[in-house]
Amino acid sequence: MTNIGEVIKALNDLGRFQFCLVGLITLSLPTIAFQFFGQLFMVTKEVHYCNTSWFNSIALNLSLEEQLNLTIPRKADGTFEECVMYSPVDQDFDDILLYGLNATEKCQHGWVYPSSQEKFTLISDNKICFSPARFGRRPTILLCIFFQGVFGVAVAFVPDFLLYNVLRFVLGASASGIGIGTLALGKCSSQALPESARWLVSRGRIEEAKKLLQKAASINRRTIPQQLLDQLKPEKEIKSASVLDFFRNRRLGKMTFVMSSIWFISSMVYYGLSLNVGSFGFNIYLTQVVFAVVEIPARIGCIFLMQRFGRKKCQAACLFLGGVVCLGISAIPKDIPTLITVLAVIGKCSSAASLSTSYVYSAELFPTVVRQTGVGVCQMSARLAGIIAPLISLLEKYHTFIPVVIFGSSAVIGGILCCFLPETRGRELQDHVDDMAGNQRQVWRVQPPCLNSHGGTNPFF
Repeated sequence: MTNIGEVIKALNDLGRFQFCLVGLITLSLPTIAFQFFGQLFMVTKEVHYCNTSWFNSIALNLSLEEQLNLTIPRKADGTFEECVMYSPVDQDFDDILLYGLNATEKCQHGWVYPSSQEKFTLISDNKICFSPARFGRRPTILLCIFFQGVFGVAVAFVPDFLLYNVLRFVLGASASGIGIGTLALGKCSSQALPESARWLVSRGRIEEAKKLLQKAASINRRTIPQQLLDQLKPEKEIKSASVLDFFRNRRLGKMTFVMSSIWFISSMVYYGLSLNVGSFGFNIYLTQVVFAVVEIPARIGCIFLMQRFGRKKCQAACLFLGGVVCLGISAIPKDIPTLITVLAVIGKCSSAASLSTSYVYSAELFPTVVRQTGVGVCQMSARLAGIIAPLISLLEKYHTFIPVVIFGSSAVIGGILCCFLPETRGRELQDHVDDMAGNQRQVWRVQPPCLNSHGGTNPFF
């Protein structure tokens, strides 16, 4: 009996077929970034204050500045409050001048934007004062890419905030579906590319897996011995897998909990810094460009770090570095924005590398039969962190550095959690939940998927 791993070795772990898959994936993934961060420029901060046109019936000849001085409270720094106004009264103008207005309430008649810019943003739309695996990889990816294309264009033309939220929800779900599916499968939306060979074998669809492997071997200019293909069978009796396996298998459950926590922390730090580009004291567009550019060496560099030092050490190091940098930001005075921005860039760089490592690490930790589900659980944890990160940023109203202290300390904890995970560099992928016995086979002789011979197994099958 031959398992799928032996056949993959024969067709070459890293050939033209795998390079084509990586190239096609690369074409589909950049669109996800636009969906995640495009909203930053829809919520750019604009100076605003409550509409106090009620005062016009009391005093008709006052300038705008005089009217605001009488109807809008001021903050400690001398600027007007954005969400509070003095309560309307029936007194005449002389009494108001003599006694003033003291009672305040939230804006009742909308807001005024002095910039008078004729543009639609979520801010100018008066939404500003809020209180604090069953079917395989291909259908999922194709459907998600379709939704992202359709709703990604539609969101630019929505007329109201409610519909905007609905479309953003669909886009968020679609982006996650693409990320999970391409990670588990290693292919884009192309009809020319087939299903995962490992997944097909794990489901008992041997003939379909053979055709795929022969096609891949042909593209790689290799020949798989027919005798090897004839002996291709699942390593053991096929068993269905489900979410319940994460609770039945103690080792799998522990690993899922730790990995989900790491995804949560990495995502929280990543989005906590990424969505806060407007608070570093520089032009938001320039800062966003810098934040985006540093991700390129971070995500490429982590590939070589994983090959040299392993997934576990790379994951822990990235989290520790991000944590130390965030804690360092909390010790820097607010009037040194350049140094704060530099440290924030380093933190963004390390958190991006941590997330990239998490994708590879998770794909190698989870068995084939639950790989997509396991990565989905981790991504769900990451999406929850993405929701919480902006809320943590709101805590800066109590103290400027509370958010970065939370991000920093969480990242350090995440680095410690990495100690509870096994190393996967140089170890063969597991296909079944029952394989998780801690005695995986070493495969140092096998050419890895990532450019050199320091370990790992091919995730593209």
